This record gives sequence, C-alpha cells and structure tokens, in this order.
Amino acid sequence: MIPQASIQQGVLADSLRQSIIDGEFAPGSKLSEAMLAARFEASRNTVREAFRVLAEQGLIAHIPHRGVSVAAPGIADVIDIYRARRTIECTVLRECTPEHPAVQRMRDALEESERRQTEGDWQRVGSANMAFHVAIVDLADSPRLARTYRNLAAELRLVFLEIDDPRALHEPFVRRNRLVLEALLGDGPDAAAEALERYLIQSERLVLGAFARMERE
Repeated sequence: MIPQASIQQGVLADSLRQSIIDGEFAPGSKLSEAMLAARFEASRNTVREAFRVLAEQGLIAHIPHRGVSVAAPGIADVIDIYRARRTIECTVLRECTPEHPAVQRMRDALEESERRQTEGDWQRVGSANMAFHVAIVDLADSPRLARTYRNLAAELRLVFLEIDDPRALHEPFVRRNRLVLEALLGDGPDAAAEALERYLIQSERLVLGAFARMERE
C-alpha cells in the first residue's frame, strides 16, 4: 500500500505543476512555503517534498539565501529542450502506424487549436498545440516516454511564458501541425517525421530569437 503522505505529496506536486504551467506563477517568481501550505491545506513538510519533486523536473529552483522560485529558462535550456523534443517526437512519429488511436487525438487537438485561433485565444491555442505533440508521443504506447515528455512539456510551457507575444509564438504552428498530420495520413511516417523536424527547427529559432531580443532590452 502506498503511504498516504506519498499520495498527498504527489497530488500537491501535480497541482503546483499545473499552476506553474498555466502561468499562475511567472518564471522567476518566489514561492512561499507557508502560503502554498495554506492554499492547498497541506503540511509544510508536504510542500517541501513537492518542491523537491518539481526541482527534479526542472520547474523550480532552490536559490541559496533566497528560497524557492519558479525556474526561469535561459537560452541553453531552450536549446536542450528542443534537442530532446526532436529526439523523442521525430523518432516516435517515424516509427508509428497511422492507424494508431492517438492519431485521432492529434486531429482533435488540431481542430481545437484552429477553433481557438479564430477566437484569438492564444493561450488556449498554445495548450491545444501542446496537446497535439503529447498525442504524437502517445503513438509510442510507452508510459515512460509519456512521463518523460510530460515533464519536458512543462519546461517548454515555462519557456513560452517568458515570451510576451503569444500570437507570434503559436499562430504559425497551427498550420504546421496540420501539415504534419496530413503528411502522416497521406505520405506516411517518414514524411511526417521530416515535416515535424523542420517544424521544430523553425520553432526553436523563433524562440531563441525572442530570447535574444529580451536580453538586449
């Protein structure tokens, strides 16, 4: 039997992770152990354990003499995140079967992003875009890969939160998601993986360009 304390720590870590990737806590902002314990009705020991879990996932940082804060990704982090994305997503897509049930989830996420695009709801466009890529990883039927990618996607959302132009960040890739899906269904996994690799290279360049501009300001 799993100890109740471990369950509480896992639930709190998941809740705090979601709050961070939803943008409730900005990158670099300090996290108060006492405030979070009160908010989530948890002990401070449980909050400390949740901090440990999220630190291992790269979402928070312990800064000596300054406490705990939400991670603020830099250029080196962006490069590493996109390297991992290309390795995971392109490999999975190249080895998948277009008849896999997760392809329908890709289609659903794409249609959601297109709906949100017409509404100008760029935060939800970004969430739907991310769901599209989570569905790509689900093509592998690997719980370990899915777990690894969930943590990677959370770090990616922190990267996106650093950029103050969500439309420029998300709009170009709604169409590119459709190109990836159409390539998979029409031309097969290899063509889809090649389209996705071009997509991720362009996305990385866009993000790195945004970070470079922010550093100059």
